[in-house]
Amino acid sequence: MATNYSLLNRILVINPGGTSTKFAVYDGEILVLKRTIEHSVEDTSMFVKVIDQYEYRLRLILQQLSLENIDLLTFKAIVARGGILKPLKSGTYGITQEMVDDLREARRGEHASNLGAVMAYGLGEILKIPSYIVDPVSVDEMEPVARISGLPDLPRNSVSHALNSKAVARKVANQLGKSYDEMNLIVAHLGTGVSITPHKKGKMIDVNNAKEEGPLSPDRCGGLPIGQFLRLAFSDKYTFDELKEILNHKGGIYAYLGTTDIREAYAMADSGNVQARIVLEAFSYQVAKEIGGMATVLSGNVECIILTGGVAYSERIVNEIKKRVQFIAPIIVVPGEEELEALALGVIRVLKGQEEALLY
Repeated sequence: MATNYSLLNRILVINPGGTSTKFAVYDGEILVLKRTIEHSVEDTSMFVKVIDQYEYRLRLILQQLSLENIDLLTFKAIVARGGILKPLKSGTYGITQEMVDDLREARRGEHASNLGAVMAYGLGEILKIPSYIVDPVSVDEMEPVARISGLPDLPRNSVSHALNSKAVARKVANQLGKSYDEMNLIVAHLGTGVSITPHKKGKMIDVNNAKEEGPLSPDRCGGLPIGQFLRLAFSDKYTFDELKEILNHKGGIYAYLGTTDIREAYAMADSGNVQARIVLEAFSYQVAKEIGGMATVLSGNVECIILTGGVAYSERIVNEIKKRVQFIAPIIVVPGEEELEALALGVIRVLKGQEEALLY
């Protein structure tokens, strides 16, 4: 029975990131193929906006599928990582023209993930098959008190690595013999961006906006001293677009050390670069401080802390964070990301009738 289901439900999974496009082919729950296409700065510098990379990235995926002798006509659905959309509840969504228009116009911000739904929808229209997204970065389960900033004009928004955070939370809950919906835990996604979320009984009730708040990351500034930033913004030193680029792509560790590679940063520190040593310590320090803050959101009732994302492969970073937060709860490390599998499983639940696709 499972074999027949698999043969009838081949899924193409697309996950575009800042410097790569990951994709996979699933026959039901069975992974058939997984590939990562790297994009150098030279490859992408010719494109003014992220959305301009649409045809370039899709063409590379189709070329790779052809090389692997994967017939496009065998796909029954396509699923992609969701981009920066309007606030949405967690779940699987059918991609619509309205969603694609929002992402093309980047109405709520530019990000490589905006390309996912656009590529999935475009290819789905050609193949006459449905396309979906699962748990986009704009999943919003924040409690009302968490939305208050210090100015009514600037409410706090939920922008996080929701897809991976929820996927690893479910995985860990299952390993512990529990249901995700009955646990209290904190997930720290440590990647190009950093988002730290307290999960209360299956909902992410708060988060540092991964584009505007929280710890510095390999290439993002995180939270900044607002007074100093205002003076910088009006100093005529940078244009609006230049500051935006610094905040989201040239800040954080890169701004201090000229690299986003944690391994390279540690090599610098080990060679006697004092600045590198302090900046790396600051990264772990700020992540730990944010985890501590999120523990108060859960009133200290934290069953475990999960460290995930690409930076969680660094034992030195993980150990530095552990030193500061291990008093709060047991720490479980799930390095990398579970996004391709999480996307596939979201669509499989819909195809099996276990849940309904939501409307955008």
